[in-house]
Amino acid sequence: MTGVPLIFAAVCDIAGKVRGKAFPSDQLERRLKRGLGWTPTNVQITCFDRIAETPFGALGDLLLIPDQEASADVTLRGGRTERFIMSDITTLEGAPWDFCMRSLLKSALDRLHRVAGAHLICAFEHEFQIKSDTPVPNQAYTREGFELQRDLCETVMAALKSAGLEPDSIMKEYGPDQYEVVVGPARGVRAADEAVVLRELTRSAARAVGTAATFTPIRDPAGVGNGVHIHMSFVDDNGTPVTYDENGPCGMSDMTDAFAAGVLKYLPNILALTAPSVISYERLTPHRWSAAYNNLGFRDREASLRVCPVTAKDPLSIARQFNIEYRAADAAASPYLALAAIIHAGAQGIEDGLKAPAPTEEDLSLLSPAELKARGYVRLPETLEAALSAFEADPVVTGWFPDAFAAVYCAHKKAEIAHLAEMDTAARCAAYEDTY
Repeated sequence: MTGVPLIFAAVCDIAGKVRGKAFPSDQLERRLKRGLGWTPTNVQITCFDRIAETPFGALGDLLLIPDQEASADVTLRGGRTERFIMSDITTLEGAPWDFCMRSLLKSALDRLHRVAGAHLICAFEHEFQIKSDTPVPNQAYTREGFELQRDLCETVMAALKSAGLEPDSIMKEYGPDQYEVVVGPARGVRAADEAVVLRELTRSAARAVGTAATFTPIRDPAGVGNGVHIHMSFVDDNGTPVTYDENGPCGMSDMTDAFAAGVLKYLPNILALTAPSVISYERLTPHRWSAAYNNLGFRDREASLRVCPVTAKDPLSIARQFNIEYRAADAAASPYLALAAIIHAGAQGIEDGLKAPAPTEEDLSLLSPAELKARGYVRLPETLEAALSAFEADPVVTGWFPDAFAAVYCAHKKAEIAHLAEMDTAARCAAYEDTY
């Protein structure tokens, strides 16, 4: 007997996990309109499958409403088919639910357009590692390191293309068994949808070739971490690029400059949303090519926010290629929530007419706290607890979200922290490796 083809209606929640329900594929038209039932307290399931303190208890009902424009239908090696469709969480009356991460991003994007007349163009770069106890040594960026996982790399790229993404490149990265996969930019919510699809299909492709992949923020504190780099540019209603100005600081237009200033100002307060695991802070330290200070860099991979180089020569091509990169994120975060926080911070900078600081060109870890403060820089929170405190303490940042969001989010993360309380760092890393 052959199985009934099923489609998985998916959401990516606070924990960055993809959860949902499956339904027979011949019900798609009905499910697009009527959705599937969902439970409010599900938002408080941590990445370790513990239910955090919840204001919802056993009460309430919601709907998962699939978005046909955000689906993946992929056949992997061996004939295994993966069908899933990203969904919004709504009330029974059809209103966006306050804790739907996808809806929170839509709200942030609406704000950006309202204050600047701009639309986001975005691409996520992901680093991941193969789960292996015996990595082949000395293979950073090598052809041999790539060839060792050619089957996986080709399966990943084929799966992404089949799902409607634009595969850009994949390579052996610096760390043991570490790879980076990059896709082309997409507009608005679609960029975050694609980040979710990429993570899920990479894990599936790894299983299809007989191995396993992890997007954990860091496997070994003595080694490198796995980051998510979020590249952003902007266009107006006509699709004309508005990110670049050849006469602006580092090539940034006035709007981009103000956006960058907002991100940098509020970065310490949004870090708990973009780097939300306990072990994220093992990675966000100086000299790891990640992010440790709220600084702007010009072609500097130690900066939290980087103005990226372009290879184009003519002005129009430069304008289309020009982008800024947020580097203080990892795959423990929901792409929707991380991007929503960054967009709100940038929009706040535009509203307030902020100006970005000059790019740094030195090792900020050599400066004292007083010297950093005098120049407008701070060391980013060094633990998840400190990051949560910074988030909760800023009424501007918490005000970007629905009234109860900050309390629910912090309760969720405090339950995650409590689960790990008796573990040493190695055990914590192992726990996150298993879940991401």
